[in-house]
Amino acid sequence: MTEVETSYVLDTGPLSHFAQAQWLGVLKSILKVHHVLIPDVVARELRHGVDQHPHLQSVLDAAWIETVPLETFAQLSAFVYYERQLVGPNGRNIGECGVLALAETLPGAVAVVDDRVAVAASRGRPVILRRTLGLLCDAIRAGLLTVPLVSALADDLLTGQYRLPFKPGGFAEWCDREGIL
Repeated sequence: MTEVETSYVLDTGPLSHFAQAQWLGVLKSILKVHHVLIPDVVARELRHGVDQHPHLQSVLDAAWIETVPLETFAQLSAFVYYERQLVGPNGRNIGECGVLALAETLPGAVAVVDDRVAVAASRGRPVILRRTLGLLCDAIRAGLLTVPLVSALADDLLTGQYRLPFKPGGFAEWCDREGIL
């Protein structure tokens, strides 16, 4: 039996915030041995936001991120399930629907989603989920990143209104309190 390679399917939120804070290279460095995918709906969201947020172009131009269309019956069925759970009249959360649907239908895929409602919608579904902060902590444990580096990254993300379970300067204390590292 051959081992299935892990593919990380990234959502618009983490990509946007990392690009805005100019830390997109950190994601590349911690995911460099894996496939990094975005569903076509996430690419569409990014393209629509480039005029207002030029930093999004760096995500679209990244050679290490592959755009994958949602096109199989299983992918489209999973997308519709998540769409019914997550998308309201404002049309938000389409990217999360695509990420969860793609990760659910690709062997070895892991959805990287931080949205609390999307995480809740995935419960009981055959999808592996990771949050961005978990990936960063994994990278520290693996010796790829340091606590001071992730602390600086977290502080930059927080200035861009990224939601984390601690205030600026609080990453290391949070890790100690939670017993994470």
